[in-house]
Amino acid sequence: MDRPATEELPPGLTASEQITPEELQLAARNHGMPLEALRWPVTPVGLHYLLIHYDVPVVDPAWWRLELGGRVSRARSFTLDELRARPAVTRPVTMECAGNGRARLSPRAVSQPWLLEAVGTAEWTGTPLWPLLEEAGVADDAAEVVFSGLDRGVEGGIEQRYERSLPLAEARRADVLLAWAVNGQPLPPQHGFPLRLLVPGWYGMTSVKWLSRVTVSAEPFLGYQQVRAYRYRRVADDDGEPVTRIVPRSLMAPPGIPDFLTRRRFLAPGPCRLEGRAWSGWGPVVRVEVSVDGGHAWDAAELAAPPAPHAWQAWSYRWEAAPGDYELCCRAADATGREQPAEPPWNLGGYAGNHPHRVQVTVRSPAGP
Repeated sequence: MDRPATEELPPGLTASEQITPEELQLAARNHGMPLEALRWPVTPVGLHYLLIHYDVPVVDPAWWRLELGGRVSRARSFTLDELRARPAVTRPVTMECAGNGRARLSPRAVSQPWLLEAVGTAEWTGTPLWPLLEEAGVADDAAEVVFSGLDRGVEGGIEQRYERSLPLAEARRADVLLAWAVNGQPLPPQHGFPLRLLVPGWYGMTSVKWLSRVTVSAEPFLGYQQVRAYRYRRVADDDGEPVTRIVPRSLMAPPGIPDFLTRRRFLAPGPCRLEGRAWSGWGPVVRVEVSVDGGHAWDAAELAAPPAPHAWQAWSYRWEAAPGDYELCCRAADATGREQPAEPPWNLGGYAGNHPHRVQVTVRSPAGP
């Protein structure tokens, strides 16, 4: 329904930028991580970001099987118990949606309207993928591995299963897992029960949920999610470049207390410890900087070592907060030289919008009783 002409738009929002009912419907199905949850090194499962492309399948583990085939010598079928009996590892991994930050781009891509919260770090348990492929005997002409989920839907006018592929070199990585548990518990339905792929360092769309088939292929996979969705393109008929690894990002745990509607923060004058997390899929973060004046001047924050190769890193900054209004900012850079730009390159899908995080803060003496 159109907004009545007499109703005032929120500050800074034009009529063309209003969230559509379809986007609101998506936002009600999917959720981000509340930014105060950055204070947990491992995100509680209920606070971890969630994106479900189609519907959550109802899966009976008694009949479920993982089929492994294609360009292999010995096709296999695995029950969940057979997979769980294999060597298992548990790894903390930061997972981020490729569309995180989409709603802050202009013009905005019409899709799940993420602001900044499409991220979380969980401890995933599973068995490495590559030993299963080795046992199956991967053919010499193999080029990619295709992963098929049980969820089905229509996207771009095409009825499809959710499917993605990885180059064979990426599938060989020892940290790519077939995961059946998160934070010590079986995967909940919304996170891919009974089994999902986990590809550390890549955006979350790569880690296919409700996994049912792994197919080794000698040809590039041409499914919708590979060649149309998740591409950096500026115009619709451009082939674009594939979205792969996570670009650097840092987020700040909001200090003080919030205004209910605007989420503007209020805190008392005096010493204040600003803190947050930073991560990149290209390598460890080596620098986090903080600004208290909207990004005009930057100071180095104290940065902790990564707790694991693909888990976010804690950072902190001491600020002497004087009364007034402030825009606090943070930005990160990784070991490859990649860093958060003031304005990320625009793209049609709204992917990798890694602007510096900005937090509006008012510092004032506490009000009396």
